[in-house]
Order: sequence, then C-alpha cells, then structure tokens
Amino acid sequence: MTDPLTERSARVVAARKLTRRAGRDAAGLFLAEGRQAVAEALAHPAGVREVFVTEAAAAAHRDLLASSPVPVRPVTEKAAASLSETVTPQGLVAVCALRDVPADALAAAPPSLTVALAELADPGNAGTVLRTADACGAGAVVFGAGSADPYGGKAVRSSAGSLFHVDVVRAAPLPGLLLRLQAAGVTVLAADGEGEVTLPEATARLAGPVLWLFGNEARGVPDDLAALADARVRIPMRGRAESLNLAAAAAICLYTTQLAQR
Repeated sequence: MTDPLTERSARVVAARKLTRRAGRDAAGLFLAEGRQAVAEALAHPAGVREVFVTEAAAAAHRDLLASSPVPVRPVTEKAAASLSETVTPQGLVAVCALRDVPADALAAAPPSLTVALAELADPGNAGTVLRTADACGAGAVVFGAGSADPYGGKAVRSSAGSLFHVDVVRAAPLPGLLLRLQAAGVTVLAADGEGEVTLPEATARLAGPVLWLFGNEARGVPDDLAALADARVRIPMRGRAESLNLAAAAAICLYTTQLAQR
C-alpha cells in the first residue's frame, strides 16, 4: 500500500461531506460501507467513483479488491472512522453515484410490484423495506417527500446491498404518481391496521401489477393518500399485539404478493 490518506486529505474531506444529505444531494454521490455493500457496488462499477480502505480491511478483503475496476485508495483508521456512521467502522467504503430513477420513468413502465413510502421516518426501516422489496421481486421503491433518505448510512447498511438491485424514486409527489400508475393498470393498496379489507381477502387483487403504500411508523398512511388507494388492507392478527412494526408488516404484504404473482 502507498502512504494512506488522512482525515485531512482533500479526497477524504470531500467524501466526509457525503455523510450529510445536503452533501449527497449536492454531489450526486453517497457512501456504501462494508463488504456486502461495496461488493454489490462494484458489481455495477460504472456507478462507483473510488474505494477507501484501511490496511487491515485491505488484507481482510484482498479477494474483493484485487480485481476492482475503480481506484482503491488506502486511508488511515482515523480517516475511515470519519467516513463511517457506525460505532465500529469497517474500514471499507465506496463512493457511489446516486441511483435515482425519475418518477416519469416509473409511470411509463410500471413493474409488477412497487413499494411506496409516505413520510417514513426511520432510516433503518427504509433500508429494511428496500431489502425486503428486493427479496420479494419488487422493481422499484418510491420514497415520498418527507421520507428518510435511502442513501444515508443507516439505510444503506440496513439494505444489505439491495439498494443496488431495485430502482429508487425519491421525493416523488405521491398523489399524482399514484393516479398515473392507476391509469396504467396498477392496483394501489394502502397498508392500514384499520383497513376495510383483510390481506387474505385482497389476494385476488394481487395477481396483476400492484403498488403497496406504507406510511409513517406512528401515524400510518396519510388520509389523503389512503383515500386514493383502491383498498385499505389490514393484516389480521390472532394474538394480542396492538400492531406490527412497519418493516414486519411490509414483509408480510410483499411476500403474500410475491406468492400471488407467481
């Protein structure tokens, strides 16, 4: 390894700005930390600008970095820590281009399964829903205005690389997008604990193109958006739990849809 870059090096200083949403939006870049995220990023190298790695991480991930098609830059442990949002930095960080897809492109060619998030607050939930959507074959995840940024450190880690597998639409005006998708033949279903239809009763609606709409962890789907849905769907529960965690509810709804569409 050549002399490692320090936390004061210009490249590291520029990359550190990407730990904030304003910096990411201004540069059109984000950070992906850890082996899983970096491996998925390097599988699409056109979107990767460079990789920062500590000496210890370079030794641990020699197989991954040996054939890297992008520059791999050694950094000190302190520099790597300055790029990390975790308590225990992994010493391996890729600088990647944002992967946003325009809402118009989604409306023009809707996938068979889409997820839309309305005012989702927790970045961990954002990443987990991305991962679940990927596992269930969704083609796109829409982050409505006011939702957590899927390119933040916690969301990227929680997605476990799935951020690189599905289309991401950010800051979309959801009312107009939902109407356009419905006009294109997509069934819009709002997940709602007080919904008038149970998930088993909604099975017949799941065979064609579907968009599942999930809301804020505490407040649920906003009333104006729920009113636009073709149905408000609840998951019937036999136990005494008051409700399900949003990510758990999304997993149940998306997996059920995957089975119906198969």
